[in-house]
Amino acid sequence: MAATIDWPGASGRMYTYWFAAQMQNPSMKQVGGNYMFVTRKTDGWYPVYIGQTRNLNDRLTNHPELPCVILNGGTRLMAHTNSAGKAARLAEEADLISHWNPPCNG
Repeated sequence: MAATIDWPGASGRMYTYWFAAQMQNPSMKQVGGNYMFVTRKTDGWYPVYIGQTRNLNDRLTNHPELPCVILNGGTRLMAHTNSAGKAARLAEEADLISHWNPPCNG
């Protein structure tokens, strides 16, 4: 399995995410970033939930959407740091959600 995946947004921009060590209660960097819970299908990985946060470690510990993620087959967590600020994280989140339409971002 690749250590990273480049995810396209609706704009055509690519975003590189890395796999976290574990999905539930991960030990993450205490910095701003974007993240997604993903599921593996026969033709590749797909996002189940996409989000952003000012602190990856705080947000991803016992995530409130975890029941929906598990119900929809989410098995892995991916993330990347994003120090460009909240507006940039929100724009990336919206770009990816618009392209992928994850079931738990309803």
